[in-house]
Amino acid sequence: MKYAEPETVEEGISLLAATEGARCLAGGVSLVAMMHAGQLAPEMLVSLHRIQELSAITENGEGLWLGAMVRHRTVAADTRLGGALEVVRGAAEQLAHPAIRNMATIGGSVALADPCTDLPGALVAASARVEIAGPGGRRLIPVEQLFVDRFRTCLARGELVTRLFLPRGTRGAVGHHLRFSRVSGDYPTVSISLVLAMRGDTCQEARVAVGSCGPVPLHLTEADQRLVGTRLGELEVAEAGRLLAQAAAPIDDVRGSAEYRRLLIPRLLGRALSLAREHTHG
Repeated sequence: MKYAEPETVEEGISLLAATEGARCLAGGVSLVAMMHAGQLAPEMLVSLHRIQELSAITENGEGLWLGAMVRHRTVAADTRLGGALEVVRGAAEQLAHPAIRNMATIGGSVALADPCTDLPGALVAASARVEIAGPGGRRLIPVEQLFVDRFRTCLARGELVTRLFLPRGTRGAVGHHLRFSRVSGDYPTVSISLVLAMRGDTCQEARVAVGSCGPVPLHLTEADQRLVGTRLGELEVAEAGRLLAQAAAPIDDVRGSAEYRRLLIPRLLGRALSLAREHTHG
């Protein structure tokens, strides 16, 4: 196996494009584990550690840019991720345990496309966009379009994730990430990520994503619309939860059956909405 440490994004693209089966090495948390388990055998590892632009966090009036090599621990501690962006900060803070958060990167989490981890759903709820660099230049797409299937993305040969853009969202909106897991540090059996904005007692905006219940994070516009314009009463929340549970495609595994996961979705949604509403200022 070959190993390379490019110093620019362009060098990294050239290496990835030239070698079929090449893989990016970011935090290495999942990639190295999969290699040890014999699930992956890359022809080349392209380390991203020396590409300085990938570790940058920049801010403008519209939101924050997070470089692909920014660690989860950094995101979890960044006070700029408040309001609607609290959903992303919360997901980073709850990922696994401190040793993993110290190593795992934002770009690695999205490029892996593991549907059971916390961050993808939170990014979908936050309407994040992902910048992709490749032989044809750079492009910016909604993060939802990145995820194709379990552990599959739309990245073509020679492409890599460079950074993510997190829009600040509606003034007064708040974000919340809620997970249910059997033990602390385990993958969530179900996770709910949401952004909520209230005007008085009425829901002005809602965007909900469900994790660990399908091949990609589940976002259903119909469920969002069921909440908007209401006082988030029991009937409205239950109906939104029913729609999400109906649209989900969970599997049976050691963390819970598909049926159990579907039962959890509306209950976690109600709890997440209640917790988020406590912090709204409509």
